[in-house]
Amino acid sequence: MSPPEVLHLTGTVVLDDDREVGDVWVVGGRLTFERPAGGATTRLEGWVLPGLVDVHCHIGLAADGAVDAVTAERQAVADRDSGVLLVRDAGSPADTSWVHARPDLPRLIRAGHHLARPKRYLRHYGLELEDVRDLPGAVRHEAVRGDGWVKLVADWIDRDLPGGGDLTPLWPDDVLGDAVGAAHDSGARVTAHTFATESLDALLDAGVDCLEHATGATPAHVDRIATLGIPVTATLLQVAQFDAIADQGAARFPRFAARMRAMGARRHAHVRDLHDAGVPVLVGTDAGGTIGHGRIADEAAELAAAGIPARDVVAAASWRTRAWLGVDAIAEGASADVVVYDRDPRTDVSTLHEPAAVVLRGTRHV
Repeated sequence: MSPPEVLHLTGTVVLDDDREVGDVWVVGGRLTFERPAGGATTRLEGWVLPGLVDVHCHIGLAADGAVDAVTAERQAVADRDSGVLLVRDAGSPADTSWVHARPDLPRLIRAGHHLARPKRYLRHYGLELEDVRDLPGAVRHEAVRGDGWVKLVADWIDRDLPGGGDLTPLWPDDVLGDAVGAAHDSGARVTAHTFATESLDALLDAGVDCLEHATGATPAHVDRIATLGIPVTATLLQVAQFDAIADQGAARFPRFAARMRAMGARRHAHVRDLHDAGVPVLVGTDAGGTIGHGRIADEAAELAAAGIPARDVVAAASWRTRAWLGVDAIAEGASADVVVYDRDPRTDVSTLHEPAAVVLRGTRHV
């Protein structure tokens, strides 16, 4: 890692969907379009993008639950070196607020704990509420604990269903509505884990701000999500594992297994349908748990394979999602958080696998 220096970023500097410039400089860790007077500069040439965003990531989480700070640091560094300089953490049992004090780690927007019910989510991951009526209060608490986001687990397998387990909603509709209202009253937004078709109408009625996975969306749901303008994080790396998840439960829970296999098999068509309907499809790896960190390029490749144009995938992985989260991209005086590529990733998303330079808060790390 080199010390802060004056950098001259030149070539094609992408500001947003419609604007490009030829040059921008990094002075004192900030971006400027005004050439600095005198002094030595280091020149970085190529396609310059605002730092990438992993909008569904779990720093501080592994397959068995919370990890120690050393492991969480390694996770964050892997994300940073892949070009991800902004992470919306989509739920973690670990307190990762210390990441904010580290200038060498990605900016982190935390959602606090996953909010779930006993035996209705992954063990050691969420805050489990015995009484569903406690959800609005828990949402208020997590809204304060996090950074403007709250994460709800909307559905999961119910192993006690007559005839065998299957995905069912966790919360009564009225409680869900009160909980989302409590988050909004606290100045926070809500995102929800949802696999099941049965959960979606209640989430949309409640006014949820984002959907994670949304694999159960029917064509009618897709139209409604598009009309409401609610983004969906596709997490195709995760959905590709649905076959393996089904295999684990097939003997005891055949209905659940059949549903998971069907959703996994149509994952690309599902995401293409969302995009074609006008739904903002966000880029999130679901890193943590069973997926390694630093795989933003792999997730982008999956979205491109699903039929989303490369330009839209890259925009969603960078400036569009920064704007949605309220974080600067490339602008006068903004923090110098950029990634440089030797080729234009907007024409070939595989370029995202090979950042030529990663600059975070004005310091080059790759």
